[in-house]
Amino acid sequence: MPEYPDLTVYLEAIDRDLVGKTLERVRIASPFLVRTHEPPVTALQGLTLRGTRRLGKRLVFTFDDELFLVIHLMIAGRLRLKPKGEPIARKVGLAAFDFPEATLSFTEASPKKRASIHVVRGGAALDELDPGGLEPFQISPAQFAERLRSENHTLKRALTDPHLFAAIGNAYSDEILHRAKLSPVQLSARLDDASIARLFDATHAILNEWTERLRRAAKGKFPDKVTAFQGAMAVHGKYGEPCPVCGAPVQRIRRAANEINYCATCQTGGRLLADRGLSRLLHEDWPETLEELEEMKRARKKP
Repeated sequence: MPEYPDLTVYLEAIDRDLVGKTLERVRIASPFLVRTHEPPVTALQGLTLRGTRRLGKRLVFTFDDELFLVIHLMIAGRLRLKPKGEPIARKVGLAAFDFPEATLSFTEASPKKRASIHVVRGGAALDELDPGGLEPFQISPAQFAERLRSENHTLKRALTDPHLFAAIGNAYSDEILHRAKLSPVQLSARLDDASIARLFDATHAILNEWTERLRRAAKGKFPDKVTAFQGAMAVHGKYGEPCPVCGAPVQRIRRAANEINYCATCQTGGRLLADRGLSRLLHEDWPETLEELEEMKRARKKP
């Protein structure tokens, strides 16, 4: 799912390439994409795009007449700038927005079509779509601590909860927790002041660093390779690979469609966190430490 760095670079590109231009035509591949009916999406045609902003993980396009186009990319939704009038891609194409010199293409490479469009009029209607998460760069350390401790969740869940913090998802939460040297299953209400300070600093550092990395990767063009798995990430998507800090193999916890990646040496004092699937398989044989895991692997290799 595109998160703060990806969404920021998307909006910067749209501001540069499309703001100030007229939306001539909207093409929708499926009526299920549009979750509102009044005003209709066609009401945007002929209006000028005046600006953009982010509302949590939603992208907001501001038009004349207090009309807002709100796009939620969900997990697999992506935007691309194409030659004007290019047909909507088969299978993955959701919509196309034709401007005088280019078309903004909206795709979703997933059979589970979860991405959405809302068209609303007025600030009050727009506010109703706001999940309420605090913006990471618009809060003080004290506000961060208060919101973190407001509910007793695991740190992984707290960072990715859109009602607590805005635009942080699965990928960058892994990187933030690794940088802060904190366990993803540590409970937020029990975190001491020093750990919260580390987490606050790590959140800013990771989001800033990756926003700048993605800017450089785009090279002044519209970003067309937005992905949750970046080769330079420390732990996210790196199961089994060496941690860049200590060299220990990156571990994982798999829950439904999500995977949490972490370094046991850097984040949990060497303790392995139980993976639900493997725990059911191994029962009491589930290793508690990296050393036990390595011993188990060596034993299985013996003839």
